[in-house]
Amino acid sequence: MNTEQLDAVKTTNGAVLVIAGAGSGKTKALTYRIAYLLDQKLAYPNEILAVTFTNKASEEMKKRVRAIITNKALTDPKAQLSIPFMGTFHSICVKILRMEARNLGMNPNFVIYDSDDQIDAVKDVMLSLNLSVKEFNPKAIHSYISSSKNELVGPDDYIQYAQGYFQLVVAKVYPLYQKLLDESNAMDFDDLIFNVIKAFRKDPKLLEKYQKLFKYVLVDEYQDTNRAQYTLISMLSQKYGNICVVGDEDQSIYKFRGSDIRNILNFEKDYPKAKTIKLEQNYRSTKTILNVANNVIRHNSERRDKKMWTENIEGELVNVYLAESEKDEAWWIVKQIDKLRKENDTESVAVLYRTNAQSRNIEEALLKGGYPYKLVGGFRFYERKEVKDLIAYLRVINNPKDTLSLSRIINTPRRGIGKKSLDLLTEKSTLSECKAGELLLDPEKRDLLDPKLIAFSELLSDLVKKSNEVKVDELLKYLLEKTDFIKHIDDGTEEAKNRIENVKELTSVTAKYANLEARDSLNEFLSEIALIEASEEDTDKEEGNSLITLMTVHAAKGLEFDHVFIIGMEEGLFPHSRAFVDPSEMEEERRLAYVAVTRAKKNLSIIHAESRLYFGNRQANPASRFIEDIPDELIKKLSYEDELIGNLSNRDSYTSGYPNKYGNQSKYESKKSLGDDWSGWGEGDDLTSTKKNSNGDKYGNFI
Repeated sequence: MNTEQLDAVKTTNGAVLVIAGAGSGKTKALTYRIAYLLDQKLAYPNEILAVTFTNKASEEMKKRVRAIITNKALTDPKAQLSIPFMGTFHSICVKILRMEARNLGMNPNFVIYDSDDQIDAVKDVMLSLNLSVKEFNPKAIHSYISSSKNELVGPDDYIQYAQGYFQLVVAKVYPLYQKLLDESNAMDFDDLIFNVIKAFRKDPKLLEKYQKLFKYVLVDEYQDTNRAQYTLISMLSQKYGNICVVGDEDQSIYKFRGSDIRNILNFEKDYPKAKTIKLEQNYRSTKTILNVANNVIRHNSERRDKKMWTENIEGELVNVYLAESEKDEAWWIVKQIDKLRKENDTESVAVLYRTNAQSRNIEEALLKGGYPYKLVGGFRFYERKEVKDLIAYLRVINNPKDTLSLSRIINTPRRGIGKKSLDLLTEKSTLSECKAGELLLDPEKRDLLDPKLIAFSELLSDLVKKSNEVKVDELLKYLLEKTDFIKHIDDGTEEAKNRIENVKELTSVTAKYANLEARDSLNEFLSEIALIEASEEDTDKEEGNSLITLMTVHAAKGLEFDHVFIIGMEEGLFPHSRAFVDPSEMEEERRLAYVAVTRAKKNLSIIHAESRLYFGNRQANPASRFIEDIPDELIKKLSYEDELIGNLSNRDSYTSGYPNKYGNQSKYESKKSLGDDWSGWGEGDDLTSTKKNSNGDKYGNFI
């Protein structure tokens, strides 16, 4: 262990703040600290409270501590060391509540409602209040209730803070929702922490019991704690004051989940005698990658002065590639992966992005290149429900005999078409010797349908008619409007934002077929989607051998890879446009960029595009400000211009069908024809030079 890690292990008395930078060995320091407390007999196992954020992290910590104490292999079944209060906030609170249930007037066999149960409970309350689930989305209401519990605002107090009409509705639902849970001997996840704090506040003797029990309190990822978690830890550590928190404000990226960076920034104020230890030595990345990370994060104001360093090699310069488009971005990544494969250096590769919708182009390029991949933290693009629903609509429009797709969309969005109506439709279509979709489109047989099915048949007929008049991109937009699909998937939650982005990204896919005739464009689109889905099935079979991981930066936290590609580094995408009006949100975006950069061990590539088809619109946004923060001496500047000579045929295999702004000519020929309006190549120019053009761009010879 290095000097600072050892200091974090052996400083056992009083409050300790361990600022553990990326790749600095924080888990090692934390586990050795627990092992040291036990080895020195400073505490029995049940006198240590060690809190993590995930079950996986908890299990990993238990294994490591067991290995240190027993000096045996992690797989040794006889190496049993039990630390009963090591786990997540929720698991520890469940343990306390079950043990103390009788004293709290509770049944110890209480049920913990999962997400679906919670939404169902909200719906039941709304029904009793005659509130429309169409007007007030149950998931959005529950999201507000959840946030309130994390802020320790109970059902009776919420009305004091309610602002606006929607929150006043929440104020009506919240008390009845909580009453329903209580009467059902049930709790939701947020209740687990909330009720422990409530019990401690109500019964000081109960609090004192656990304050006496926990001689040492340790918290991992302290920067991610919310108000309720912060309060619980503060209460439990008051007697002995032996609280050790480990974290890094530079990696606080979960504000949208309720985490409060002020908890770690104000630790020394909360504990004036606290000792602060900085783990600044990085064991993961090259010097170059680490210097890039330091230059990105230093512009944040909500942070302590800290500079990560490493004894690792200098390493290669960081690639900053200017892609022509989102397709070129994907092609270039596949090309780099191909090089790594030839060099037999593809042990771990990751492509990181700001939003899930960005995975689509990378997925398609990898499928075309024959590379199996693993998508972390979500479904593949074409497997996402909202995407599958819209494709099902288009399939029925194109082929009314597609009964499977029809069954998927007939009540999506909800139209009150139940099983009875569907059974009747099946019966009538069988008698008419046709498929259900054909029956729906036959105006002469419409009187056989019930009113709700008649309304759907009119919608379907209108969409089929439209498909003969407009191209698939316009048809999709028309479909979204006629079905009010965006409202259907927007439940006011963070997940809804991702769903909406996925739908908008699908509109980008359809734009590829705008150069075809109306019905041809729909046919071509559906044909290519079918081929992609078939390729994905093959990829599933090979996924065990996958070397390439696709994920959002949020999902990548805590992981590391030899080679990392960060895509979409443009203003409005990364940083996200939502951060433009809020300085604190921009700081969070910068922390997100810092996390992305520090996932890389050997090589890092950052890609931004000259233009990008995003959410159905072709946008030309400047390079991310985070790229501008990186000194030139740390990066190797590349652009699509450098890739053109000798690579056009290979590149076109990935980008074909996506005409660029110069038409269908090769880029070299079309640019030559621009004459004085073009500030790029001239006779005798070095095609790989990075001289500035007339517009002052620093990335080389492009407009």
